[in-house]
Amino acid sequence: MTRVIVADDHTLFRIGLRQMLESFDGVSVVAEAANATQTLDVAQNVAADLLISDLTMPGTVGTQLIEQLRRQHPALPILVLSMHDEPATVRRALQAGATGYITKESSPGTLHAAVRQVAAGERFIPPALAETLAFEAIRPASLPHETLSQRERQIFKLIARGTPLSQIAEQLHLSPKTVTTHKTHLMEKLGIANNADLIRYAIENKLFD
Repeated sequence: MTRVIVADDHTLFRIGLRQMLESFDGVSVVAEAANATQTLDVAQNVAADLLISDLTMPGTVGTQLIEQLRRQHPALPILVLSMHDEPATVRRALQAGATGYITKESSPGTLHAAVRQVAAGERFIPPALAETLAFEAIRPASLPHETLSQRERQIFKLIARGTPLSQIAEQLHLSPKTVTTHKTHLMEKLGIANNADLIRYAIENKLFD
């Protein structure tokens, strides 16, 4: 029996994921977590063969949760299940210590294959995503902002203009959490730590147009 911990801050998504996982032969969900603190707690106190986690969880930034889990529980395989498929994001997760990475657009068959392979201690990346990573690695070097997704570019320009995150969320019809997540990712890609540096970067690279 493969014992799985599921970590995601969306209750309905966790319920659906649990039902799907337990429909697979030999898979049992032994614990759930809705934020970084709960994830670390159940990883410490519940015996499991695999942790399936969203990339960005409340109470942590970027890949910090993966890095902390890897330090505290080096033998626990981690499968990231995220809405993000940008090569830079996937690469950061793997470098932080994730054993596998799939997106929330994946099929049940891909999820099942990932669970089997990652629980066995092997790496798993869907073929299409692996191909994208391979081609990205051989592309000529680009400026940091050229790696941003279209949505991250929108949010970047709005933040640089001084637009509050709440207004950005309303303008783009996104949840505040989603906007915050995009902001975290774009700042990681640009290698900047605060709004002042973000504005300076936009000015230096003439990105206000």
